[in-house]
Amino acid sequence: MSQLSSKDQDHTAGAGSPDLMQRFAFEALREQRSARRWSIFFKLLFTGYLFALLGIGWVNSSLGTLTSADRITALVDLQGVIAPEMPASAENVIGSLRAAFEDKRTAAVLVRINSPGGSPVQSGYINDEIYRLKQKYPKIRLYAVIQDICASGAYYVAAAADEIYADKASLVGSIGVRMDGFGFVDALQKLGVERRLLTAGEHKAFLDPFLPLQAVEVQHVEGLLGEIHQQFIQTVKKGRRDRLKPGVDLFNGLIWTGERGLELGLVDALGSAGYVAREIVQAPDIVDFTQHEGVIEKVGRRLGTQLGTGVRQALGAQW
Repeated sequence: MSQLSSKDQDHTAGAGSPDLMQRFAFEALREQRSARRWSIFFKLLFTGYLFALLGIGWVNSSLGTLTSADRITALVDLQGVIAPEMPASAENVIGSLRAAFEDKRTAAVLVRINSPGGSPVQSGYINDEIYRLKQKYPKIRLYAVIQDICASGAYYVAAAADEIYADKASLVGSIGVRMDGFGFVDALQKLGVERRLLTAGEHKAFLDPFLPLQAVEVQHVEGLLGEIHQQFIQTVKKGRRDRLKPGVDLFNGLIWTGERGLELGLVDALGSAGYVAREIVQAPDIVDFTQHEGVIEKVGRRLGTQLGTGVRQALGAQW
């Protein structure tokens, strides 16, 4: 058996190496192409899923307006906390109310409420807009229908309605104003932590949870709360007028059931949205004009919130 010389062995190995490396290169290229194809596939799948969600949302929002009835009861939902960037923000609710009043088929507008309240400013915006729309469309009555709860700022909105309906077990009222927080002064002392804070303005850090309360600042805040409370009271009296039961303190922040609220004049009658549309308005076809937040808006709001939080953390600044 013949044997290869060392020179021949080196030549053979050298000749095989390019083939081996070429195979490795082809395999790597194929893996890259496969990964790229899967990446494109999943991106297309996600895009299709997103458009499907948008399409379903559009269909759901459009179906409510497809009715052959000449007279409809327009529905606007006010659900959850009344605050900016929330489904029950003044911007969303006002936009829904305008669309409901502007529809030529609208016989009456129902504001279906299930909210613990929220921002007095946002509630005030909605209340003012209801009065403006009622003046602009005097033939269209607006009814507030309470589901589980209509408290604080939510009742601020409901007070502008021509009539308020509730279930006997609904919770109604909480006509008051609050501001709450925590104090950590003693905790800092026990932990041996020194609070360091620099301000421009004598009372810029008022109600700071790490500093003791000052009587002058507490008095100032109580004055603010009292002023807002009086605005709330006047708004309720403007809407309810002589329907409020005299001799009863309705503005102390307590809540009552719908049944008790009927006795106190906070509610006009007991009934659901369907009952009001069918028996009171006599236009049983209910069309939802509520502006529902879409998928893109939800994603955008979350991304915006996360981006804003990141920027604030990076800057380390507070207003």
